[in-house]
Amino acid sequence: MNYCLERKKSAYLEEVIRKIEDKNKNEVEFIQAVKEVLYSLEPLIIKNEEEYRSNALLERLTEPERIVSFRVPWVDSKGKINVNRGYRVQFNGSIGPYKGGLRFHPSVNQSIMKFLAFEQVFKNSLTGLPIGGGKGGSDFNPKDKTDFEIMSFCQSFMTELYKYIGQDTDVPAGDIGVGGREIGYLFGQYRRIRNAYEAGVLTGKGLEYGGSLARKEATGYGLLYFMREMLSANGHDINGKTVTISGSGNVAIYACEKSQQMGAKVIAMSDSSGCIYDENGINLEIIKDIKEVKRARIKEYLKSVPSAVYKENDGDIPAVYTIKADIVLPCATQNDINLKTAQLLVNSGVIAIGEGANMPCSNEAIEYFIENNVLLAPAKAANAGGVATSALEMSQNSIRTFWSFEEVDKKLENIMVNIFNQCKQAADEFEYGINYPAGANIAAFKKIASAMIAQGVI
Repeated sequence: MNYCLERKKSAYLEEVIRKIEDKNKNEVEFIQAVKEVLYSLEPLIIKNEEEYRSNALLERLTEPERIVSFRVPWVDSKGKINVNRGYRVQFNGSIGPYKGGLRFHPSVNQSIMKFLAFEQVFKNSLTGLPIGGGKGGSDFNPKDKTDFEIMSFCQSFMTELYKYIGQDTDVPAGDIGVGGREIGYLFGQYRRIRNAYEAGVLTGKGLEYGGSLARKEATGYGLLYFMREMLSANGHDINGKTVTISGSGNVAIYACEKSQQMGAKVIAMSDSSGCIYDENGINLEIIKDIKEVKRARIKEYLKSVPSAVYKENDGDIPAVYTIKADIVLPCATQNDINLKTAQLLVNSGVIAIGEGANMPCSNEAIEYFIENNVLLAPAKAANAGGVATSALEMSQNSIRTFWSFEEVDKKLENIMVNIFNQCKQAADEFEYGINYPAGANIAAFKKIASAMIAQGVI
């Protein structure tokens, strides 16, 4: 991956990547994430190669500090015993306690957990807040499970996880498949086992027991604050633009909400089966009812808006990306946009991509967008609003106070503006132009590297 520029090669960098590929042969997502970051750091690595090599900095940066894998037995509504696998990857704690979500989804494996935790290290660094990077989850599928079954699983999961977390050690939050309901059951079991009310051990909690206003909106809102800054810096205004959003979960819903507040028209949203296209603009209240209340398929939208069109996914390009729009916000899952999809989007005239999900674009797609002057807001910067607001929730828990929605939202906006400025300044410094993914990696890495070197060989 050359990020569009011919550059001097670092022998140290190539040596580290070969070792990573050899050591993690079957971990495709993790290798992809590491390569995306390290290649963009090449000019900085060359400038500091002797220091980084003598400290084995890249080797330590790309090796998790700790990986925990455990059995999760639970009993379903019919009395049947089920067994899943749980994970917690504590990747880098050099700038604060490990911080990152829990994902409950059948696709969860060690490679995905490691890639997410690695990305989280950089994302958390960009927030400017004292939090390290981690991630966890399980191959448990919460879809179509009863509340009893969700509670049964969450209690079993926390019975093992509690040994490795704490408000000054590792602070999980939600992710795909883990919302307010799951966090509630997890926190209840932690409190039961610990016999103590340690509110800061989990974030994304309910408002009744230590949660923060604006937390559920934070990732989607933060994405749009970043997009607004990126577009403005390049002579565009989000007002009046058309937007398509892949996904219809928490991030997608509140990205849609903030897009509409900023004057954009969201014309399509999706789920794993297909997408709905509404040329008059998505009615978000209907989407919220379908996804947050009924937990149904997005196709249900047609019952309320018969003039809308439903397009079923067919082939290797999700239907939502076949709809022409100025701005595309992939808010579903990793590798949602491959090179073929990127080519389709460029040919349709897209001007900007905002990564609401983690690593939704393949490395080849990222490079293609940049080569074709499409603005790309990288996930580790653009979707950092969620973890930033989680850290604000931790602050409120620590000082035993509660901020208003407006206070939290303003802090979030300031953090996202600062994150964009960091990305732009780093990209400018190394002559990367509009390559904001490289700018994000460099800005985050500088802080992490300094902390790791200062703390010695650990």
